[in-house]
Amino acid sequence: MATILVIDDEVTTQMVLQDLLESEGHQVIIANNGKQGWKQASREQPNLIICDWMMPEMNGVDLCRTIKAKPELETTFFILLTAREQIDDRVCGLNAGADDFISKPIETEELLARVRSGLRLNHLNQQLTQSLQDLKDTQVQLVQSEKMSSLGRLVAGVAHEINNPISFIYGNLSHINEYTHDLSSLIQKIRDDDSFSRQNFLEALAEIDFDFVAADLEKMLGSMKEGSERIREIVIALREFSSQERSGVHDIDLHHALDLALSMLGPRVHQAAGRASGLILDKQYGQLPKIKGDIGVINQALFNLLENALDAIVAQSKIDPNEDWRPQISITTRSLDECWVEIEITDNGIGIDPALNSKVFDPFFTTKPVGQGKGLGLAVTYQIVVQQHKGQLSYDSQVDQGTRFLIHLPISQESVQCQISPTPYTVASPRFGQQGQPAPMTR
Repeated sequence: MATILVIDDEVTTQMVLQDLLESEGHQVIIANNGKQGWKQASREQPNLIICDWMMPEMNGVDLCRTIKAKPELETTFFILLTAREQIDDRVCGLNAGADDFISKPIETEELLARVRSGLRLNHLNQQLTQSLQDLKDTQVQLVQSEKMSSLGRLVAGVAHEINNPISFIYGNLSHINEYTHDLSSLIQKIRDDDSFSRQNFLEALAEIDFDFVAADLEKMLGSMKEGSERIREIVIALREFSSQERSGVHDIDLHHALDLALSMLGPRVHQAAGRASGLILDKQYGQLPKIKGDIGVINQALFNLLENALDAIVAQSKIDPNEDWRPQISITTRSLDECWVEIEITDNGIGIDPALNSKVFDPFFTTKPVGQGKGLGLAVTYQIVVQQHKGQLSYDSQVDQGTRFLIHLPISQESVQCQISPTPYTVASPRFGQQGQPAPMTR
C-alpha cells in the first residue's frame, strides 16, 4: 500500500480521486491548497503526489519546485493535474520538477495507469537511494577496515619499538633502586646518629662511591627520559592515526600528516632486511597552505601510498643485482596555485607492469603473495582522494626503475571549480565501485 497526497481546491475532484485511489488499496491524504499540501507532504512524506496546477495561495508549479528542493521529498513522484495543453506550459512544469501530467477532464484508466507507473518509479528510486547509502556506508567501513589492517601490520614493529626503551628503563630500575637505597641509608644514619661527623660523612660517601653514583644516576635518568619520550611519541602517533574522534572537515597540515605516516612506518623501516635497511628518505617540502578535509582518512591515504612505496623497495632489494642500487623514497610537496596543492611520492622499487594499469586501483586486486595484502590500499586511497575530497590521483611507473604517485588536493571544496591541465600519467580509475570520473590532472 502506498501513501498518496491529493492536492486540489475542488471538493468534487478530491472525492473522485480519493475513491479511485482507495479502491486500489492506497492510503489517500487530502489537502485543499498549496500551503496545506506543503505541510502535509513535509509531515507524511508520501510516495506520490497528485496536485492541481491552478490553486489559491500557492500554485502547483511553485509547490512542486518547493517539494523537489527538499532532500527528504525529492524522490516523491509528482503528477500535475492541468487543463493546459501548450508545450510551453508542460516545459514549465517539467523544469519545476514535475514527473508526469494528467489532463483534465480526468480519464480513470489513464489516471490509474500513470499512478501505477509513478509508484513503480518511486519504489525504484527508494531502492536506488538505499543502495547508494549502503555503498557509502560500505566505503566508510572499507576505509576503517584498511586502517585497522594497516595498524595490524604494524603491531609487531611498534611493539619492538616500544620494547627497546621499556627494556632499558626496566633494566635500569634495579640500579636506581640500589643507589637510592644506599643514599637513603646514609641519610637515615646521619639523622639518627648525633655523633656523626664530617669525616664519617666523607668516608660514607667514599664507601658508596658517591661521585660515580651521582654521574651514573644522571645518565640513567636522562636515558630513561628519552626512552619514555619515544614511547609517548609512538603512542600519540598511533592514537592520532587510528582515532575517529576527528572525523569531519578540519584544517589539515599535510606536512604533519606525511610525517605522521612516516613515523608509523618507522618500525618497518628499522626492521627491513638486507639492502632495504639502508633506506634514504628525501623530503622536499614546499610552502603549502592548510587544506580543508577529513584528517583521519587523509592520514590513511598518505600512509597507504608510503607503505606501497616501501613494499616496492623491499621487493626490489631482493632481486636487483646492481651493487650500486640504494633504496630511496622521495616526497615532494608544492602549491600549484591558489586552488590546488600537489604531493609527489617517488620510489626506486620494483615498479608496476603496464599490463596491470587497468587493475591497479581495483578493490581486492594485489600482486603480493597470499596473506601479505588484501588489495585494498590503493582502492581505498582512490576513494579518499578522488571520491571523498574531489582530488586527483595518477601515477607513472617503469618496471625495475620505480614508481611516482601524484596526489592533487583542492585547498577547499570551492577550489574544485578551478581548472588544471591534463596529466601525462595514468589516472586512477577503478573499473567498479566508482562514483564519478576524476577531473583532469596536471604536473
